[in-house]
Amino acid sequence: MSKLFFYTKNQFFNFKSDQTTAGFEFLSMSQLLSSQKINNLDVYQQYYIDISSMVGFVKANDSQLFNFEQLFNSFGENISFICDKAYEKDIKYIFRYIFDEFSDVETESDEITDEVQEIPATKSSSVKKITDLDDAELDLFFSNFDARLYGHERFKEEFKELVTSFRVFNKLGEHKILSLFLMGDSGVGKTEVARTIHKALGSQAKLAKINFGNYSSHDALNSLIGSPLGYIGSDGGELLKRVNESDVGLILIDEFEKADNAVFNYFLDVLENGKIVNSQADEYDVNGYIIVFTSNITKENFKSKISPELRSRFDYKGVFNLLTDEDKKKFVHFRVNQIIAKYREFVSADIPDRLHDVIVSEINVSQFKNMRDLNKKIKDTFVAHIKS
Repeated sequence: MSKLFFYTKNQFFNFKSDQTTAGFEFLSMSQLLSSQKINNLDVYQQYYIDISSMVGFVKANDSQLFNFEQLFNSFGENISFICDKAYEKDIKYIFRYIFDEFSDVETESDEITDEVQEIPATKSSSVKKITDLDDAELDLFFSNFDARLYGHERFKEEFKELVTSFRVFNKLGEHKILSLFLMGDSGVGKTEVARTIHKALGSQAKLAKINFGNYSSHDALNSLIGSPLGYIGSDGGELLKRVNESDVGLILIDEFEKADNAVFNYFLDVLENGKIVNSQADEYDVNGYIIVFTSNITKENFKSKISPELRSRFDYKGVFNLLTDEDKKKFVHFRVNQIIAKYREFVSADIPDRLHDVIVSEINVSQFKNMRDLNKKIKDTFVAHIKS
C-alpha cells in the first residue's frame, strides 16, 4: 500500500531533523530526477522523497501524468513520500491512482526563524506596478508615456481609461492583470508600447520580454516554464527568469500568434489567476501587472488564430497602423537628440556644429514605413557625420 505524508511549513524542519536522526535521507523529486539519481538509490537506505515540486508541473502538463504513474511504480519499499500540505487538495486528486492512503506527519510545529523562514516566490514589494502609483505619480507616468510614444493618439486615450478602471477593480480583487493585445505590421510601434511603459515606470532593469517566435514547437511550454522533471537541464524556464530580472510590473510577449497551443492554454490560467507557475511549482505573483501581447496577424485573422477563451481574456484588442509623416518627424527629432546626449556622456563632447539639424534635414521620413528602418537610418546618418 503506497502512502503519502503531508507536512506544514512549521513542521518540516523538526520532521526532517527527527527522521534524519532515525536514518532517513531526504530528497526532492526534482532534485532526484534532474540529477539522474533515480537508478542509483541505495536499496538498503531509507528515503523520504518530497513531491511538492511536481504539483504545478503536472497541473500545467497533464499529458505527463501517465509517465509519473509509471515512475512511482518503479520505486522500492525503502521509499516514502512527503508533500507540503498546501498542495493537499491538488495532490489527492492528481495522484488518486498512485497513493492508497494520505496522512499528516506526527511532528510538533517548530519556530520559524529568520534563517529558515520561507522566502515567497513573489518579490512584489520590490516591483513597481501601475497599481502602486499615487495620483501624482500616475500623472507623471502618463506624461512620460505620452511624450515617449509617438503617434497612436487614440490608443493613448483608451490606455488611460483602461488603467483607471484596472486600478479600481484590482484593488477590489476583481481584475488581476491588465492585458493588451496589439496587432499590426512589423515596425509600427507595438513593441514600443511596452518599452515606453517600462521607461515611464522608471525601470532600471531589463524589460521582461519573451519572443514567442521561439515557442512554436510541440515542447515550447517546456522551454517557457521549465523542462519536465527528469530531463537533463530541467530548470524554472525562461518566463520566470525574465520576470525575476525585472523591477517593474510589466511583461512583453512578442509574436504571440506563433506560440504552440499548450502555451496559449497556459496563459489562459495566468490571465485568470494572476500567477506564473513553473515546472518546479514555483509561483510568482503577477497581480497588478500589465502584460503586452504583440502580433503581426491582421484583424481578420485574429479570430481564426486565437481561441474564443483566450480572446475574452484580453482587456484591449487593437490594430496599430503606420505612423503619419508628422509623427515620424517628431520621432527623428527625439531620437537624434537622445543619441547626441548619450554620445556626449559616454564618448566625447566634441561633436560637429548643428549636428542635430543636419541629420534631421537629411532624412526623408516619407520613405520609411517601418520604424525600425527609420531608426537604422538615423543611426547610420549619425555615424557618417561623426566619422567625417
